[in-house]
Amino acid sequence: MLLTTLPIDDFQQAWQCVQWYSYRWLIERFHFTLKSGCGVEKLQLQARERLEKALATYNIIAWRLMWLTYQARLNPDASCQVVFSPQEWKLLRRKFQPKNRSKKPPTLRQALIWIASLGGFLARSGDGEPGLKTLWRGLSTFYYLLEGSQLVSTS
Repeated sequence: MLLTTLPIDDFQQAWQCVQWYSYRWLIERFHFTLKSGCGVEKLQLQARERLEKALATYNIIAWRLMWLTYQARLNPDASCQVVFSPQEWKLLRRKFQPKNRSKKPPTLRQALIWIASLGGFLARSGDGEPGLKTLWRGLSTFYYLLEGSQLVSTS
């Protein structure tokens, strides 16, 4: 039984409410990502304008975190090039497999595990998949590494 305040006059309207309700878990997960993964509550911004700007930025980050997580779980054997540029995945490989000179990009799952490792994920056999907080920390570290490698290569 699904309760709603929306008027339901036919099957199509009822089905639409059921579809909307099915997105509830995904929306809750998005808010969890904003709150816990990105730490939006810790910002404690006082001005409305600052909060709006922070939310605009963190919404993009939260979406990307969720998208990366789900892509790696749904398509683990896909090439990581669907998400990462050659410069990004080559940096990851250099960091985690310095002797590997393969021109073939790693899988999406492998790239995400490496990023999660930067965030503290141990990747032990019983650890399961990395969580959003770990990925957030790993991505932050990864982008610092990427920026540093770009600075070194331009000097």
